[in-house]
Amino acid sequence: MSYEITGTLVKKYETETKGESFRVRDFVIKANDGGQYDNFVKFQTTQDRTAIIDEYNEGDEIKVHFDLRGRQWQEKYFTNLNAWRVEKVAGAGGDAAKPAAAAESFSDFPTASTTDEPTAEASDDLPF
Repeated sequence: MSYEITGTLVKKYETETKGESFRVRDFVIKANDGGQYDNFVKFQTTQDRTAIIDEYNEGDEIKVHFDLRGRQWQEKYFTNLNAWRVEKVAGAGGDAAKPAAAAESFSDFPTASTTDEPTAEASDDLPF
């Protein structure tokens, strides 16, 4: 099951290599949940996903897509928030890609005037 959360990027950690080939990188966001207290959430990325946070700077508004991962080790339980995609929040800084339709304004489209009347042909085709 996957989840998503929006917030401000607070901290990016360096990529760490554990063992011979396992890479891990953490980052923290301040969640935009509207609560009374600040809600800092730490995420983990692994292997080829450690680079997904590279293009973002601390202070950027981002949306994080993640999974919950839990494991047991020596009678202890661990939970990780495994981030698998990060994207810039639309409207934050104006750098986010916008669909072509969203860039158009309503003033670009013709409007009907009060003198425009439907043709008899158009009103006869209505099924009701």
